[in-house]
Amino acid sequence: MDELLKERYALSMERVCQIREEEEVAEPFRSFFLHEAKYLVFMDEYRRAVEAKQFECMTLEQMQDYNRRMYAEILPEYYGNCYGNPAYAVKRFGQEYGQIFSFLYAELRGMIVFACEQRIWDMVIVLELFLEIYRMFADAPYPEVKYLKESIYWYVSDYADDLMELNVKSQVDPEDNFAVDLIRNADLSDLRYLYRFGEYVTDNEERTAAFLNTLSEKEIKDMARTFTEGYRIGFLNGHKPLEKKRTVNIRYTLGFERLVRAAIRQFEDMGLRATIYRSAVHVVQKSRHGRIGYYGAVPNPQFDFDHRNDAALFLDKDFVTRKLRALQTAYEKYRELAAVHGGPACMEIFGSTPFEPKPCGEALAYSEEQQKLQVQYDNEAGQIVNRYIKGEERSFTIIAYPVPAIGGNFEEIFRETVKINTLDYQKYQRIQQCIIDVLDQGCRAHIRGMNGNRTNLTVQFHKLEDPKKQTNFENCVADVNIPVGEVFTSPLLTGTNGILHVSKVYLEELNYVDLELEITDGMITNYSCKNFPEEAENRRYILENILYHHKTIPMGEFAIGTNTTAYVMAKKYQIAEKLPILIAEKMGPHFAFGDTCYSWQEDTPVYNPDGKEIIARDNEVSILRKSDVAKAYFGCHTDITIPYDELGSIVVEREDGTMTEILRDGRFVLPGTLELNEAFDKI
Repeated sequence: MDELLKERYALSMERVCQIREEEEVAEPFRSFFLHEAKYLVFMDEYRRAVEAKQFECMTLEQMQDYNRRMYAEILPEYYGNCYGNPAYAVKRFGQEYGQIFSFLYAELRGMIVFACEQRIWDMVIVLELFLEIYRMFADAPYPEVKYLKESIYWYVSDYADDLMELNVKSQVDPEDNFAVDLIRNADLSDLRYLYRFGEYVTDNEERTAAFLNTLSEKEIKDMARTFTEGYRIGFLNGHKPLEKKRTVNIRYTLGFERLVRAAIRQFEDMGLRATIYRSAVHVVQKSRHGRIGYYGAVPNPQFDFDHRNDAALFLDKDFVTRKLRALQTAYEKYRELAAVHGGPACMEIFGSTPFEPKPCGEALAYSEEQQKLQVQYDNEAGQIVNRYIKGEERSFTIIAYPVPAIGGNFEEIFRETVKINTLDYQKYQRIQQCIIDVLDQGCRAHIRGMNGNRTNLTVQFHKLEDPKKQTNFENCVADVNIPVGEVFTSPLLTGTNGILHVSKVYLEELNYVDLELEITDGMITNYSCKNFPEEAENRRYILENILYHHKTIPMGEFAIGTNTTAYVMAKKYQIAEKLPILIAEKMGPHFAFGDTCYSWQEDTPVYNPDGKEIIARDNEVSILRKSDVAKAYFGCHTDITIPYDELGSIVVEREDGTMTEILRDGRFVLPGTLELNEAFDKI
């Protein structure tokens, strides 16, 4: 088979080389094929150079130049005249042809990482798709669009089984792991190693790696320990069997390899081998919710945004069925490895300028029927994953660090972040228990905004049948979710009503301006923002990226963040808009929409340090899992935070009409919490 594959590759590349000398295809299409043929030859040269280890002889400057040449066309400064830009492609070829060629261009960009890893099979299938479409234009000046779409459809359908198997294998199988091997064995003091991943590399990744190289081995180990211990404690606090697990999936961004190497070794001391898979580049494997896995610098977020709906070219009921069947088959094949997989350990970054996408009317978009099919796939895929990597047996952890793009105070901010990640959890646990004790006396909370924030929202709580043994709120410090601290619950939907508003928020790498959600009985019933001039575009933006194409989703979480130290840091360095939600959600009350915090694990008892069971693990939607699981889950959980300086009050209301304030005018006023205000004195 290897020999057959090599032969297919050789024949394909031979044919690609011939295209450069042919004139069978008429303009304007000929220019596209000539351009891409040149690129594919370049990719073959790259593959050969990697195979021959030529990069080991290159200087850092030479590797930087080579890397930029591979990604140059999609960079913002060249994107206006790039075939990967749907607007440009449509201008050149018309709406339908332009969308197809822009899709093909995006799919061909995966050749960079395939060549880097010597993934010949992946290269072959993409090459053969390119050549098939070229042949259709050579046979007819303007082949019918439906035949082009059919070729793409059979490409994604025929290879769905193989691609989904590769997805699952990379997640749960620690053998033959490209990234782990590279991180283990590379000389991390020589920054040339960054270019061996095949990802786009900028000064940001180089400076991150260089800074980590200045830290002592103890500092690195301590930082890694915070990360790995959070993972371990997550299993411990959740009463989950870590001793049954054999693998952990590490997700991170290039530049942090020294820290990741230390984490790999510490996980091994726990009996866990690391899997580290690359963020997907095949359209069949990509997630619409952003990059998942490891990746380098994002060359152009607008390019990713423009191609987020590329599956619209082929998504139909049959394909969804095929892809779900392929996912099921893959997990069945690797069921033993899946059963001992512990879940993800994620290392996020922050500091880059928040991305504000520009609408592109020429980009592919889902039809209403395709939106429903995508929701169906997400729901059923979640069920499949949960059958093999059981929710009640897995955990996770997540932590975040700044990168040099945050500004001139990078090193100072980095060290401050390390301190925030290691705050005294016992102190926060004690203070947060004071908040929970009052919340558990109430039946609801009322949240109001100030300083232009229009929030006016009532959140309804579950009734405690036995308050001595039960609680609604989890006392969350720093285990799975680093840093401290918050108290959170899954609220009742009935009776949860009002307006949630934030002036500016950064969610899943996207910026929102003047975001407003109307909540009726816990469900989003109306929404708006002011990112774009056209209201329809604003609504579509929210529909795609917060509601994930659902007509409505419930409030899955209400929480009160207590990390005033993080808030003060954000104010001091003027970086609030650059913080990830992981930290931002600890800097005021927040509300998550979609699934609850306990999705797929609702039947697993959870206890606070005081021994009380957290009973608020379901709501009126998630409980539908007992009758129709497809209606219970949404595959999303998006946190939206009101910062302290926009928070007028949080008031607990009791059944008898009495009330107790927790926060007023952005400050804690509840007895037992006042020391949280000490950090504000440093602003």
